[in-house]
Amino acid sequence: MMDGPTSMKDGTGARIAEPSADAVLVRRTLEEIAPVADKVTSYFYALLFVRDPALRELFPAAMDVQRDRLLKALLTVAERMDDSAFLGEYLGHLGRGHRKYGVVAAHYPAVGEALIGALVRYAERSWDAETEAAWVRAYTAISQIMIDAASQDEAKAPAWWQAEVVSHDLRTPDIAVLTLRPDAPYPFLAGQYTTLETPWWPRVWRHYSFASAPRPDGLLTLHVKSVPAGWVSRALVHRARPGDVLRLGPPAGSMTVDHATDTGLLCLGGGTGIAPIKALVEDVAEHGDRRQVDVFYGARRGHDLYDMDTLLRLQKTFPWLAVHPVTEAQGPLPEAVRETGPWTERDAYLAGPLGMVRQGVDVLRGAGVPSERIRHDFLAELSAVGAGPAAAGGGSAEVGGVHGAHALDVPVEVVAQ
Repeated sequence: MMDGPTSMKDGTGARIAEPSADAVLVRRTLEEIAPVADKVTSYFYALLFVRDPALRELFPAAMDVQRDRLLKALLTVAERMDDSAFLGEYLGHLGRGHRKYGVVAAHYPAVGEALIGALVRYAERSWDAETEAAWVRAYTAISQIMIDAASQDEAKAPAWWQAEVVSHDLRTPDIAVLTLRPDAPYPFLAGQYTTLETPWWPRVWRHYSFASAPRPDGLLTLHVKSVPAGWVSRALVHRARPGDVLRLGPPAGSMTVDHATDTGLLCLGGGTGIAPIKALVEDVAEHGDRRQVDVFYGARRGHDLYDMDTLLRLQKTFPWLAVHPVTEAQGPLPEAVRETGPWTERDAYLAGPLGMVRQGVDVLRGAGVPSERIRHDFLAELSAVGAGPAAAGGGSAEVGGVHGAHALDVPVEVVAQ
């Protein structure tokens, strides 16, 4: 992305990449401002909205979560700024996703100027002409990737879809199953998720996984759990009714089935994280696969297994499917999986609260399942960098089964929970 990295050898003689000069300067700046991150991001937004007041309309009224995500996004990019493949995917997704907020190419220069202004003020020790030049090059490259991705996406997809609520099924006092009818075909894959905005909280978008494979009638199903301080989830569970119209962003997520193989599936769904898992089961069935699928469905208590009847009907229909309910009394869901193995020949899929997914990944790796066969959408949150997008994953009260919203996005909450 910047000046190409050179290479050197580690203690074993293996060749490793040496960071580019720009990467070194950018990371040095971020290390300096880390202790005052809140001040930096608050100042950045103040500069941005003073210089271009119209941009304030693109953001939600409450900016607290957004401030946290800005720095984490910068850290993610800085840590991987010499990895062009990662940046192309990560920033391309952000660029396409920002279309639903009304972001256009003309907005990017103002953001860059405000960012440089904030860094100049707070990176007093590390800032000099060489560092500023590195940041200008970095931001220019970052913004161009996002602009190009948005432009390419505009030619083939709308920025958002209108979706009418056609049914609202309150399964428990705090979990609802919503069925939506989009106003135009909505192409997605089983295991993916959408971003959603309600009429009650304008410009506040949250992530929710699809609870079924694509249907011939085009309807979409979401599982939503109301959580404390969850603006959108509480509105969807307790306020939404048939006839209400929501907005959907484009589908995203990589937790999909590879139908070019016949490898068996091991699926862990915690709470409303069972939604994308059920979609994966339907997807396997619709493709006529005969691969073995084991689903571990976890919840605190038996009555919290709100979609168990559906899964049992699927199990009765398809002999290759085995469903394993796990409650808190039986111990953590990942431990139940460990005790039932071995699973080394399976592709593993995990959806649910971040803590469960993290523990599940550790358990599966410890049990010999290769990392490349473990799939979830908390990729940045569980990365070794440790500073990936907080996004919908770790920073919001409305966290659960999806899976890595992105840090430069307007506040989002993860599916499920």
